[in-house]
Amino acid sequence: MQRKIAKFLQHLHVERAASPHTLKGYREDLETFVAYFRESDGRCPEPSGLTAVELRGYLSALHEAEYAKTSIARKLASLRSFYRFGQREGWATSNPAKALRNPRKARKLPHFLSTDEIGKLLATPPRDEALGLRDRAILETLYSAGLRVSELVGVNDGDLDFEQQIVRVRGKGRKERLAPLGSYAMRALERWLEVRKLSPKESGGREAPTFVNRFGNRLTARSVGRMLEKHLKISGLDGRTSPHTLRHSFATHLLDRGADIRSVQELLGHKSLETTQIYTHVSTSNLRRAYEKAHPRAR
Repeated sequence: MQRKIAKFLQHLHVERAASPHTLKGYREDLETFVAYFRESDGRCPEPSGLTAVELRGYLSALHEAEYAKTSIARKLASLRSFYRFGQREGWATSNPAKALRNPRKARKLPHFLSTDEIGKLLATPPRDEALGLRDRAILETLYSAGLRVSELVGVNDGDLDFEQQIVRVRGKGRKERLAPLGSYAMRALERWLEVRKLSPKESGGREAPTFVNRFGNRLTARSVGRMLEKHLKISGLDGRTSPHTLRHSFATHLLDRGADIRSVQELLGHKSLETTQIYTHVSTSNLRRAYEKAHPRAR
């Protein structure tokens, strides 16, 4: 079992160019799978000998251990991928995980900021300091293009097209897309790039990281999170706000103002329309509140 898992992870790394974060998730999911059988049977079974009934027992144990439904669904997806690899390699004649259903999960409405709150947040970074200009450019870009924070920190100077007002983004699975940038974001980026200083190890040119720390090195996603926390405290906005909240706000505000959901799907880089549809629920709830507040016979 362990050798097969190791070969599967190698396949993900080499052939599918999985990120370290993705590899870590698959490894942990499969380690949980192995640990279940070791604890229940005292053995590490051959995966080819396991049936859908035995896998269903594993999922039941996860439910009893009060794993979140999203975690169980992810572990089941990992097993399906593992067995598909096994079929390709010839050690599995079937995929017993394929017959198992994902747990029905309640989708939480995403937290987002109102347009007034967005304006308040964007006005917080000081404009007379280099890092303040950087922070303003980061927040404007996240909100203007609806980027994931991992996409933002991966942006290089060569990805920015100031004439067309677009940025090339490398999303999940290294898939690229072009995201439009508004005039506010473009001006904020121009001001930041005028004062930015790169470290000696970060060469200039098209591959230069657009967003760097005080030492001139590429920013990390965690650094962006800490930066946002600082400005949230200053502005007094909801502490639940994260960099991803700006992406949620981007999508919600577009749909509120009549944007087509397919267009929003493309802008977000979502593979499935179902993922984007969560924002229609947010818009509907806003309409309902407005209706109940304004209509004389709503209640």
